[in-house]
Amino acid sequence: MHATVRRYEGVDTSRTDELTKKVGETLMPRFSKLPGFNGYFLIEAGNGIMTSVNLFETSTQADESTKISSEWIREEQLEQALPNPPKITDGEVIVHKTNGVLVA
Repeated sequence: MHATVRRYEGVDTSRTDELTKKVGETLMPRFSKLPGFNGYFLIEAGNGIMTSVNLFETSTQADESTKISSEWIREEQLEQALPNPPKITDGEVIVHKTNGVLVA
């Protein structure tokens, strides 16, 4: 499994509700249709920081999610709400635990 973490700084906090709504309505459906999709999480950390986490089976699939995310920001005209490019960390998930099962 591969994860992509995107940290957005300088988020327009007055638009958090709008961002959240659009993520649920238009971004998550795109991600969920991608092959290998295993999950998406959006974290509101306060102080104009939001972080998203995508989980996919392969690195190629995870890379595709980054392309889709960038396209989505442009299409939804969210450049002002998300004025800075995200700091992206991606890689293989080497340990995880779900439903009480530890995988290492």
